This record gives sequence, C-alpha cells and structure tokens, in this order.
Amino acid sequence: MEKQTLSQFLLDEQRLRGIHDDEFVLLLNDIATACKSISRAVCKGALNGVMGSLECENIQGETQKQLDVITNDIFIEVNQVAGYYAGMASEEMDAPYEIPVNLRKSGKYLLLFDPLDGSSNVNVNISVGTIFSILRCPEGVENPKVKDYLQSGITQVCSGYALYGSSTMLVITAGFGVNGFTLDNDVGEFYLTHLNMRVPEDTHEFAINMSNQKSWEAPVKNYIEDCLKGTDGPRGKQFNMRWVASMVAEVHRILIRGGIFMYPVDSKLKDKGGKLRLMYEANPMSFIIEQAGGLSSSGRQRIVNIKPSGLHQRVPVIMGSKNEVEMMCSYY
Repeated sequence: MEKQTLSQFLLDEQRLRGIHDDEFVLLLNDIATACKSISRAVCKGALNGVMGSLECENIQGETQKQLDVITNDIFIEVNQVAGYYAGMASEEMDAPYEIPVNLRKSGKYLLLFDPLDGSSNVNVNISVGTIFSILRCPEGVENPKVKDYLQSGITQVCSGYALYGSSTMLVITAGFGVNGFTLDNDVGEFYLTHLNMRVPEDTHEFAINMSNQKSWEAPVKNYIEDCLKGTDGPRGKQFNMRWVASMVAEVHRILIRGGIFMYPVDSKLKDKGGKLRLMYEANPMSFIIEQAGGLSSSGRQRIVNIKPSGLHQRVPVIMGSKNEVEMMCSYY
C-alpha cells in the first residue's frame, strides 16, 4: 500500500466527512513546515552554538534558552504569511502577537503554541517537542485582544504536537480521532504511520516528578503510595514510574502504550495554580488524549471545560488511560 502524505490524508478525511475546507489543509501544512524547520534547528543546535541559556526570563518566569527564542520566531514567521490567522499567542511572549496588517488578510483562526516544550532537555539530547492549539476567531474580530483567546478547550478546532526524538513525528486531531505522521527526511514529507491512535484503558505506568512528593496534596500522596505498594497494596499490581520532563514525550508514550501523566498542584505552586499552562499545554494535550479514548482532569474537573481567566493561566494536570485517571481522581 502506498504511503499517504499529511496533505493526502487531510483531503481524504474531508471528502469522507463531506467537508470542503482547503484553507484548513493548507493551514496544517504550514504548521508541518514550521515543525520541519524546528526539527532541523534542534538537531543542529550544538553545531550552530545555540544550546545555551539567555540572560532573560519569559513571561512564565523561566530562563529562556536560545532555542526557545529561535523556535518561537520560526513558528510565527512560517504561520503568519498565508493569512489564515487573525492572531497568535505563544508561551514565550507576554501578549498576543499582532500579525502585520498586510499579512492578516481575513484570518478566521487563532493559533496558540508552545514552540519548544521540554527545552531544558535539549542540552542532554532528550526528546522535546512543539504543542499547538487552533481556535476560531470570534465573528467580526479583525485585531484580536486577550479576551478573544480565552476560550474553553472544548471549543478547539484542532490541536497537535510535534515530537523531535529518534524520528520527528506530527500528531494531530481535528475532533475526529488522533493520527500520527512521521517525517521522512529524505523527501521532506510527513507520512501517515499511526492511524487512529488509541490510549489503552488500563495501565501499570505512572509519570510524575517525585521530587515534589513532600509538597503534594493528600489525594496525590495517597494515590502514589498505593501504587508503590505493588501487588501487596490495595491496587494489587506492580507499577512502573517514568519521567522525561517533556510533556510531549510523556503524552506520546501514553498514546503508544498507555499510562498516566500527572503534574498536580503542590504547596510550592499553589499561588500560581499549577505548573502547566492551560492554553498552550493542558488544553491541546487534553483534546488529543480525549480524542484517543483517554481522560484529562485537574483532579476536580475536566480540563477542557475550564473557563480561562488569563492567557498564561496554569492548572493541575492528570491525563492518560481512562480507568487509571478515574481511579486517581477518586482519591479527591
């Protein structure tokens, strides 16, 4: 069977569902082009001498890496040209990016993104990624403000991520399941390699930053303690722990073989609301996980139902295999 490119797959999906939106196909092709460029930038980071940190912090209060800025610029430059977006917002920027008037055209979408998730892993050559979320721009809005971006995750038109690992992959959902595409570097095309990805309902793996254990809320402490008791404990099975410190890598593993990923609120993060950003990380990844049959929760509510209060709002995150997420949330 002939390999199917990203464009071919998207056009076939539209025909199958009676949808005719060439602009949406071209829009996703631009995102794919940006991810190819970022993949090259990450691979050549050491050769180009851009692996270090800058003497500045982003809006999140995190020290920016040189590649954070480079990949942010790539994503903006590639995706602004065709005029599909009315505006963009990035984890790396304080305010939304205003697309130049001569490029804005009649963009009907908003693009939110984390250009280099897990950038602290770059120097040690561990997988990193890009996360994106596409929203509809409110009707009649030509120059969107912050309030126009503050839409619940349930309204997302599309979300996805690129994984820069042993191969470069693009995983996307537009509300009709989750599909994965692998970059063939010889021809520069993404080909469909993972059709209709599904998260196994059960798991024996959890991913959490154990160094924060003493600061967790009681429900999280109790859940992890029960998992660590293994076959002799109340769960009656042996668990393995994984931790990559890159949300893209964690979620990708869950899509492939199941698991539960947690970044709960703790006493150190309580005033901030959590660690992960709702608009750039939690919402797009929740959309993907739910479309693949998993669940995503803050522990107290479904993440995609949260009404955003700010562009850089943080939330607790618990996502992955359906039965395990339900079990973890029952501890609340």
